[in-house]
Amino acid sequence: MVAASPISIRSEKISPIDLPMVDLTGERSMVKKLIVKACEEYGFFNVINHGVPRDTIAKMEEAAFDFFAKPMAQKKQVALYGCKNIGFNGDMGEVEYLLLSATPPSVAHLKNISNVPSNFSSSVSAYTEGVRELACEILELMAEGLGVPDTWFFSRLIREVDSDSVLRFNHYPPIILNKDCFKDNHNHTKVIGFGEHSDPQILTILRSNDVPGLQISLQDGVWNPVAPDPSAFCVNVGDLLQVMTNGRFLSVRHRAMTNSHKSRMSVAYFGGPPLDACIVAPPVMVTSKRPSLLFKPFTWAEYKKVTYSMKLGERRIDFFRKCTTQQQIE
Repeated sequence: MVAASPISIRSEKISPIDLPMVDLTGERSMVKKLIVKACEEYGFFNVINHGVPRDTIAKMEEAAFDFFAKPMAQKKQVALYGCKNIGFNGDMGEVEYLLLSATPPSVAHLKNISNVPSNFSSSVSAYTEGVRELACEILELMAEGLGVPDTWFFSRLIREVDSDSVLRFNHYPPIILNKDCFKDNHNHTKVIGFGEHSDPQILTILRSNDVPGLQISLQDGVWNPVAPDPSAFCVNVGDLLQVMTNGRFLSVRHRAMTNSHKSRMSVAYFGGPPLDACIVAPPVMVTSKRPSLLFKPFTWAEYKKVTYSMKLGERRIDFFRKCTTQQQIE
């Protein structure tokens, strides 16, 4: 199991919430205000009228389900496939997954990999292009809403040809009931599919089928289930964006649950910068409320190295916080 919280999963408080919903076809000044407010208060929000064609989404999901339906022996022959072992340091979960580089050349290379469905490469390529553009649009709305003079300050990092963005398909099969299962407040049997963590990159664009599973934690010991919305993408702030907004936006910890009734598939686009990109907040993020930078500048390569050296649930962002004299004394 991957949960890092010291609180027993059976004693956790479960409190469902409705995430803010943002219609991207709304009046621009209102849209960017809603996005900024959601990032400050929740770190998560949903977007509708996002511009990614339904057909593009449907073809991607069909191709992915076709792959996960293959016999295990065939799936294990694909180097991009993983099962149970989530990270690099012994993290485990009730999940199988595909982890792909989301750059156009890497996606195009999928057609040369055996045991991957023939329609997978073209479907994933179209989907990746769509969600990358959506991520850039949202990041530019964020910059405008924050008053950053260069509205491409955030989005430029994932537009770069050498960006380190990735696409991850997580498939959570129905579980076999066992002693590790617990009942949530609605008497549904649950186990952790993917444990507590924050996303290290800039921004995540998440799509899931119509099966519940995502939970976020806005308060220690309290988990907030988020109902899936087939018409929306779920967007969340990553660690790097929290740093680049000088702590104004929140990279909120979350996890995925599975159950004994239906399989769940989520597809996450993680917008990442080039490895040598320097991560630092622009000067406009230093204000009277935050009179100095809260984090030391670092490169994405440095942060990624720390991420891979730690367990999934550890708070890696804290290693890059600036220490005040008082903090050093304590």
